[in-house]
Amino acid sequence: MQALKNLKGGIACGHPKVAEAAEEVLRKGGNAFDAIVAAQFSACVVEPVLASLGGGGYLLACPANKQPRIYDFFVQTPKGKHQDKPDFYPVIADFGDVTQEFHIGPGSVATPGMVKGAFAIYEDLCTLPLEELVNPAIQQAEQGVSITPMQAYVFDVVSPIYRATTSAQQDFVGPSGELPREDDIFRRPELAKTLEGLVREGEQFFYRGEMAGRIAGVCDSGGYLTRRDLEDYEVVCREPLEFSYRSAALLTNPPPTFGGILIAFALQLMEAAQFSDFGGGTHLGLLAKIMTLTQKARLDAMGSDNLSSAFLLDATYLSRYQQEVQGYFACSRGTTHISVADSKGNIAAMSLSNGEGCGVVVPEAGFMLNNMLGEEDINPGGFGRWQVDQRMASMMAPTVLTTGNKQYALGSGGSNRIRSAILQVVSNLVDFQMDMEQAVASPRIHVEHGELNMEKGFSELVTQELQKEVDSLVRWQGLNLFFGGVHSVELSDKTIRAFGDTRRGGIGLIVH
Repeated sequence: MQALKNLKGGIACGHPKVAEAAEEVLRKGGNAFDAIVAAQFSACVVEPVLASLGGGGYLLACPANKQPRIYDFFVQTPKGKHQDKPDFYPVIADFGDVTQEFHIGPGSVATPGMVKGAFAIYEDLCTLPLEELVNPAIQQAEQGVSITPMQAYVFDVVSPIYRATTSAQQDFVGPSGELPREDDIFRRPELAKTLEGLVREGEQFFYRGEMAGRIAGVCDSGGYLTRRDLEDYEVVCREPLEFSYRSAALLTNPPPTFGGILIAFALQLMEAAQFSDFGGGTHLGLLAKIMTLTQKARLDAMGSDNLSSAFLLDATYLSRYQQEVQGYFACSRGTTHISVADSKGNIAAMSLSNGEGCGVVVPEAGFMLNNMLGEEDINPGGFGRWQVDQRMASMMAPTVLTTGNKQYALGSGGSNRIRSAILQVVSNLVDFQMDMEQAVASPRIHVEHGELNMEKGFSELVTQELQKEVDSLVRWQGLNLFFGGVHSVELSDKTIRAFGDTRRGGIGLIVH
């Protein structure tokens, strides 16, 4: 912990090289938004399964003494469904304790927003020249970076995707026939040239220029994405969803995304209950019940086309679910996140995703396009039923929590587990007065479709009691990226702290 006047800022993220990119920019006098754009480009280089120029994301920007805003640069559905038989097929990802099915192929590609998002943030909030923000990522792509244990594990999990096509194998499979392994040096020279093109020609290089032709070419056979989709893509700025939980105030990602509103809904249910024993029967039983109800409320709201704060947070609607909580027993998916704060009071929370990747690398560009049309959690009505030319929703929920004189920037990867990870960290901070490190490091649970997943660290007695209340229970042998990765920065009037979630290779870095 350092005196604020002696610090430039703090970064929490999922890779040391992403932190280094942000650090370099802060040392040059950049603000939190300069740093997070540098980190964004770096993540697209060194976390290729989790972030890509072919994907999208969100930024919750809280400039000092100015109104906060959400930059929505997530993917957009294509304008037409012109493919009778899209190139779209399932693969199985193996997490070790559980497996999960994903769908890939050109038919799974939605219009990417990552590049437009970076440029919109740069134009509105950044202070340094663009070249200085992109240069760390270019250097990392040219010189290569050492594969971390986390990145090696992620490559193993989604191995079928990165072996699915000749283009993917050329970029990601080495001479030995293996995907990048721990401590391998992974270079991406074609991606470096793409980044140089962005610095030289701006966002038009990607959305209207030579690169646009290459991207659309991937989808010419078996996909929906066209050059017109790229040309018409726009970043959307929104007011954050604002609500309170006990003594804390929160800002998060608003509808039409899922994650923020469902976190708000779950916290409103939790306010109806009291508990004091972290990991005890009352606590875990309540969490399990609320996760089940939140999933039910999501399906109810989507079925009635009412995924809105006015509907889900309406007092009458909430009371229906709160009654179920009050009488409850005493105990009877690929995403990354970056949080940055600077000594001037600016806070930035950014969540990024490429899904798992569609399995096809854009020719001579060095990056894989997203597979968002093949993501089950953002296609709950079923694959192929998406509406044309619509901003897709997501579970990503960059969040800022204020309690007392402290502000926390946080968010998570983890598909459907994003909302449960953030819910539990917020509760740990507010209900149990944990410090940030303990709040993030404590074991978590996740309930979905009657299955309870539990990390190691809870008592055997409580586990046995909970098992009676669910259809099935999966016990994990330790902490795992399945349960998200909540990378958090804490800002007060005196200090900055940063903590990266070890579940996703997290690192917290303070810059003097």
